[in-house]
Parts: sequence; structure tokens; C-alpha cells
Amino acid sequence: MTETAAIKPKQAKNKKYMLVSFGRMNTLGWFEHHENNVPKLPSRVVVKTERGLELGRIVGQSCPYRGGQFKLSPEQIKKYFSDSEIDIVVEEAGKFIRYATADDISEEKHLRKISEEELKCCRRFVEELHLPMKIVDAEHIFGGERLIFYFMSDGRVDFRELVKRIAHEHQTRIEMRQIGSRDEARLLGDIESCGQECCCIRFLKALKPVNMRMAKMQKATLDPSKISGYCGRLKCCLRYEDKTYTDLKNGLPRKNTVVKTAHGQGRVIDTQILTQLVMIEQADGTKIAVPVDELEEISAPAGEKDEQGDAAGSEGQDGAEDKKQ
Repeated sequence: MTETAAIKPKQAKNKKYMLVSFGRMNTLGWFEHHENNVPKLPSRVVVKTERGLELGRIVGQSCPYRGGQFKLSPEQIKKYFSDSEIDIVVEEAGKFIRYATADDISEEKHLRKISEEELKCCRRFVEELHLPMKIVDAEHIFGGERLIFYFMSDGRVDFRELVKRIAHEHQTRIEMRQIGSRDEARLLGDIESCGQECCCIRFLKALKPVNMRMAKMQKATLDPSKISGYCGRLKCCLRYEDKTYTDLKNGLPRKNTVVKTAHGQGRVIDTQILTQLVMIEQADGTKIAVPVDELEEISAPAGEKDEQGDAAGSEGQDGAEDKKQ
């Protein structure tokens, strides 16, 4: 046996990871573990993150684990979010400690009650210091190492004195985290107008901005009270079918286009995206509705701006306005 073969290191065994949702913001992360069997039913777990011990939920019961390893690789998870055009990265977040026990669940409820008192205390200090901020929620880390306050503000806030007072009151490490209106809905929202739990709470992790162009294209009412969600911004569900509406609209002729049908020539005066019907006005003033696949375009309207270009141009402006909300 040669010297090289004698000192050749052993091949490292593959690490096993489980996908866990943890924290008040339902952050997704990979956690290393050594379990051979992962329950197929919804299960709570205790994990160790950079913030300390935390309670989380195993993700992916519908995508079974094999020998303790999640069926999909990190690359496949990344591709899934990429294909869905969702800007989110799932990284290694810590280690699995144990499956949660009844005592762990009881302790979680106890900490939640404590955090409500801590929340009231923090809000009182904010009023005393006259700080321009709104305290939304508080999260007491399971291991007791850290107390996190989520707040909203129009700009930067000097909360150093606030942190000192809270730390002196509760004798623990304090973290202040600024959030937006959509994050507030994720923390405090409940049931939306559709009768379902808010998407951002139930499953939605990230979504591109929503703008008024989407509401107009789907012919939804433009009443702000009806197209705005719990967060006060445009409902996330307006984006769900936007690509379908856009593709269908691209297959329809523009207004004033001259077309030929089985009933003769006419001019396009209106279109219906979902039914793919085209309303045509004939030379004698008669109006008829014809399926788009039963007409032939003769000439496009001259000197008229491209409606799709106008819509695309206004999308950026509407999107920017939505971000400011």
C-alpha cells in the first residue's frame, strides 16, 4: 500500500436537512438534523438559529422526506421560486434540536402572553419619548435570549433611549426591526373579504409589486376600499391572473382596427378579454359580437398609439405609486 493511499481521508457523509418555517415572520430555512424518519403529519420542532432557540413548523408534508432527507434539493427549491418569479432565497438557518413536546407548546403560549405585556410596556415608552413610530408586535424568542419589536415609521428613528429603557425593564437583549404595511398585515391580519385567511399569512412569502393596471385590465372595481387588502395596499391576488389576462389581451385586435368577418367588414369598438369576443360596428351601424378566431384583420388603426405600450408605460408609474402606499 502506498503512502498516498494510507493517508487518503474518508469520504464525508451527506448531511440531511429539513425545511422549517419559524419566527413571527414565518421565515423559511434549512436545518441540519440526524433523524431517520420525518413525520408526514404537521409537526412542530425546536430549532437553533442565530437568534437562539425557536419553535418552528416542518414544511413539505405533501413532499415526503426520504430517509430523513427532504425530497427536493436546495437547487430545486431555488428553481421553483425562480420559475414563480418570487424573489426569495432559502438558506441554511441552523440546526434541528428536537421535536416539540407538550411542555414546549405550553411555554410558547406563556411567552406569547408575556410578549403582550412587553408590547404594552414598549408602547408606553414610545409615547413618553414622543418617538414617531408605531409598535406593531413583539416576539419573545423561545430560548429567552432575545426580545424583538416590530415597528413602522415613515423614516429613520433614533430609538437608542427606548432600547435602554426596555432592556433595563426586562433584562434581556432587545432588537428593533422596521417593517412595511404588508409585513404588518402578515403579523396582524386575519380574514380577507374573500372569506379566506390573508394570503401573506397562509402561504405567500414574497410577491412582486401590484399596480392599478392589473385592476383595470381585470375590470375590477376601482373603489380603493374594495381592491385594497388588510394592509391598505392593492390586493396581492390581482397579480395571480395578470399574466393570463395579458396573454389573452395580446391576442385581441386594438380598437378601430378594420376586420373582416362572415357578416362583412367592420370596425372594432370593444373587446372582452376572458370571453375573447370582439364587438364590431358595421358600415350600417349594426353592432355584432364575433369570436376573435372568426375574424381577419385587414388594417390596423393609423396614427394610434399602441395601447399595450401605454399600459406598459403606466405600469411602472402605477407600481411606483403602489410602493409608496
